[in-house]
Amino acid sequence: MSRNLILGTFLSSLVLLAALLSFVWTPYDYAALNIPDKLRPPNAQHWFGTDHFGRDMFSMIMVGARTSIAVALVAVGIGVGFGVPLGLTAAARKGSWWDEVIMRGNDLVFAFPSLVIAILITAVFGAGAINAIIAIGIFNIPVFARITRGAALSLWEREFILAARVSGKGAARISTEHILPNVANLLIVQGTIQFSLGILAEAGLSYVGLGAQPPTPSWGRMLADAQTMVSFAPHLALIPGLAIIVTVLGLNLLGDGLRDWLDPRIRVART
Repeated sequence: MSRNLILGTFLSSLVLLAALLSFVWTPYDYAALNIPDKLRPPNAQHWFGTDHFGRDMFSMIMVGARTSIAVALVAVGIGVGFGVPLGLTAAARKGSWWDEVIMRGNDLVFAFPSLVIAILITAVFGAGAINAIIAIGIFNIPVFARITRGAALSLWEREFILAARVSGKGAARISTEHILPNVANLLIVQGTIQFSLGILAEAGLSYVGLGAQPPTPSWGRMLADAQTMVSFAPHLALIPGLAIIVTVLGLNLLGDGLRDWLDPRIRVART
């Protein structure tokens, strides 16, 4: 097992544990205001200090992890749920109008970054975590569609696929029974990468006010609130920034480790 996989699993598990623990316990009520204790630096009572309203930063970081993971997880689920079937269909119908429609649709979505899509959605429906999920999820669909189509195309000419076609199996059955299991490893690795990008996207959307709304904590909005107080309360920016860095680093290391572990060619080369 590679060091990347071990370290990535550890960091990702640490963030996930904090998010899960926040459902049942936080050191303080993350929404409780305590003005006399505002802007306290890290100390024995408040491990990460307090913000400009006296709220405990450690509790907010824990709940913010829950928010970021939930948004990124659902957004990746949307990308997988729609993108993978579209990619399999495009590969099975290579050269047909189905293939052209799906891939040109992907190109159209790629022309609009997730932030622009979020602005369009929130302009109509208003800001919020649900709209951030939709925006990030829509952007994930063409990513998984392209990955799936590219991997599936290389498999359609393989001997075991030709044997399945000769046996009378249709394109849909071949895609689900033979193509999908053989591209699952690639999708798992890509999923971890998109998960980390989803964390960054959620933080970016919250930073500009398009993500989770108060009083729900969000790492991006914590950074936005801290930008005018960095000179005299640097912990307000450093702590959520480090939380984002640790989470994204852990997921990227996890993705690299999974790629090395799941790819038999890399395993053979290292033995």
